[in-house]
Amino acid sequence: MPVLASHRKPRTKVRTTTPAVGFTTAALASVTLLSTQSATAAPAEPKPAIEDVQKKVDELYRQAGSATQQYNRAKSASTAQRTKVDTLLSDVAKRTEKINEARRELGAYAAEQYRTGGIAPTATFFLADDPQAYFDQSRLMSRSTERQQKAVDDFRTQQAAASKKRAEAVQSLEKLTETQTALRSSKQNVQTKLTEARSLLSKLTAEEKARLAELERKKEAEAKEKAEKLAARQAAEAKEREAAEKKAREEAAKESGGDSGSGSGSGTGTSPGTGTGTGTGAGGSYAAKAEKVLAFARAQIGKPYVWGAAGPSSYDCSGLTQAAWREAGVTLPRTTWDQVEVGTRVATSDLQPGDLVFFYDDISHVGIYKGDGMMIHAPKPGANVREESIYYMPIYGSVRPA
Repeated sequence: MPVLASHRKPRTKVRTTTPAVGFTTAALASVTLLSTQSATAAPAEPKPAIEDVQKKVDELYRQAGSATQQYNRAKSASTAQRTKVDTLLSDVAKRTEKINEARRELGAYAAEQYRTGGIAPTATFFLADDPQAYFDQSRLMSRSTERQQKAVDDFRTQQAAASKKRAEAVQSLEKLTETQTALRSSKQNVQTKLTEARSLLSKLTAEEKARLAELERKKEAEAKEKAEKLAARQAAEAKEREAAEKKAREEAAKESGGDSGSGSGSGTGTSPGTGTGTGTGAGGSYAAKAEKVLAFARAQIGKPYVWGAAGPSSYDCSGLTQAAWREAGVTLPRTTWDQVEVGTRVATSDLQPGDLVFFYDDISHVGIYKGDGMMIHAPKPGANVREESIYYMPIYGSVRPA
């Protein structure tokens, strides 16, 4: 069958360079969106100045120091409570043994009575050979009854005492649980603060770390300059006092018709705040103790600061002061908050070697004054026991422990 040709006219293909409308619209929308986002995006947060980092790190270390004192207090309380619990439990055990002894004695009486049987007093009278025998037998029975009654009373007394001690032990165990919870909380708090401080420091570049070290050197230099001024002022005041004392001795010698008083009476005793000489009397006694304290503290220089440590290989601040004064026969409490309450308060201008200097408003740090405006202390994590100006940190107050 013949194929019929199509009557449709073939369509001429026209090439065009115009892109599809849908694609163009989408592309334009994407470009517009990206442009809008770029324009409205928040700028990157500026990096904090190194001075601000220094302040933040110092504050975190101070907070860690305060948390360390909380840990020390909780640890001391926990240790004391554990000792109390152990003592009470030992007492309960001893009293329980006494109860068992009393119970065995009562059991013996009960067994004896069961074997012999009980006889009524009237029957005993009629069965007796004569009245005298009755009274003799009654007397023996009375004594036996008294012993039994004493055993019963003893048992009840021991039972009541044991119950009381057992109740005290339960309360002490509950208290121990509380102190151990506080201990764990304080420990976690210290670790959190130290981790945050280390995190800040770890983000610094080498250049920023060098800048931070320079700021630390500047801070130390300023603190040392203040210490030198204090030492000079104390030395001047001591010289004035010595001159006044010498003049008073000379005048007293003239009035008494004696010599000028330039002999052994001139002396070089310790004047408050000078930190020199050995002194006599009560001042000399304190100076002797302070010498032992400082000798011990100097021997610890170079050992690492470790929070919660009290020697002998590492220390925190109050652990060092406690251990140093122990060498002089003086027992100090464990925390800065308790140490500041021991002894006599002294002004900064009147400091003597051995005095304790406390820092910050929360009294979270302490050092041992060595004279000339300087102290020996365990500074902070990452640092060793060292000598430093007392003006390196804001001073709260000072105490003379003995």
